[in-house]
Amino acid sequence: MIATPHRLLVAIPAAAVFTLPSAAAAQGASVGAINSGDTAWMLTATALVLFMMIPGLSLFYAGLVKARNVLSILVQCYALTCVMSLLWFVCGYSLCFSGSGGVVGNLDLAFLSGLAPDSPPRADAPTIPVILHFAYQMMFFLITPGLFLGAFAERMKFSAILIFSVVWSLLVYIPCCYGVWNTMNFFGLTGVVDLAGGIVVHITAGVAALVACIVVGPRRGWPDTPFIPHNLPFTVAGAGMLWVGWFGFNGGSQLAANGNTAMTVVVTHLSACAAAVAWMSIEWGRIGKPSALGIATGSIAGLAAITPAAGKVGPLGAILIGAVSGVLCWVACSKLKARYGYDDSLDVFGVHGIGGLTGTIMVAIVGSKAFPGGLGDYAIGAQLLTQTLAVIYTAILSASVSLVVLMTIERTIGLRVGAEHESEGLDLSDHGEKAYG
Repeated sequence: MIATPHRLLVAIPAAAVFTLPSAAAAQGASVGAINSGDTAWMLTATALVLFMMIPGLSLFYAGLVKARNVLSILVQCYALTCVMSLLWFVCGYSLCFSGSGGVVGNLDLAFLSGLAPDSPPRADAPTIPVILHFAYQMMFFLITPGLFLGAFAERMKFSAILIFSVVWSLLVYIPCCYGVWNTMNFFGLTGVVDLAGGIVVHITAGVAALVACIVVGPRRGWPDTPFIPHNLPFTVAGAGMLWVGWFGFNGGSQLAANGNTAMTVVVTHLSACAAAVAWMSIEWGRIGKPSALGIATGSIAGLAAITPAAGKVGPLGAILIGAVSGVLCWVACSKLKARYGYDDSLDVFGVHGIGGLTGTIMVAIVGSKAFPGGLGDYAIGAQLLTQTLAVIYTAILSASVSLVVLMTIERTIGLRVGAEHESEGLDLSDHGEKAYG
């Protein structure tokens, strides 16, 4: 391909930057290994994942609650973005991505100690600056507790939410991230397949959501009083933003811009489509009308399910994962919740927990080279056992830690707002503001 003048104008200074002497070069690292294309893609992917949290998840959840609680959801998402980012800087990144033994890492990289723009890249991300790896992984850290906000929406104290999110992330997210993505040894399990967080993000948050909504208790009047979403256009728009952002969530987890990344983006999209169509078809057949909420929720189920598998499955496998997750998540949200009587307000467990579990298990089958389009070089039976044990370990860890932390908060500052404040709405009681009029 012939270089055009404008490409040369970009390439010449970029080449000059990456050939300048640096501290990393003095240590023997090859600065030339940094790839400008990979770096540009990962900068974009980082922005896309942040876009998933604010405004994507914020609007998706905000549209589902009552009008008197919409600002509380938006503030919670924004606050977690800020608090969790600072925690990641202080110790989160270091505990997740330094060291090579034990349950968590060490504090060598706390406060970004020793990291500079020209620091040697990580071995598992050799073509991007390590500071960019820090930034990209930070987005996963902040969005994970954001997911379980929906389980106890409209009734949990703002202070309790912040404390629970911080402590839970330190005790649950960090060991899971460290074991699955850094040391590749998850409580003794090796070879666990989880490209972008079916285990680390969705199962951990989904299980925490289930425990939290049970401990906090149902909303006042539930299930006798109907809780109708106050602004479905918000929710549908938020779901679309999440879908776009998921290309960075999954595609960015390849840590490069190449054919594997392109395939990851394709299968991510196809899984969301299949799940949305499955959910829509169920509603159409049962009640005669496909709902906006149903198709939007179905797409999120498919995105959650493909997350762990996106690096191993081909298009056919992705469509199967999406279709199965659409059905199973619909059952969890429409049947399981009603049968067992837990008020998971915005169906976090039903969508993210069940969706993440579905993809984590199914990748052992449809991600194997024995399946058409599969890329995984593993035996189905052995991988199925590994994936199942990883799910069990994750569920036990998240459930037990969540229960202990929540009960401790309940016995100290309390978890739930008072009845008067719940009736008034958290917008006024927590933040002194109103969204409308």
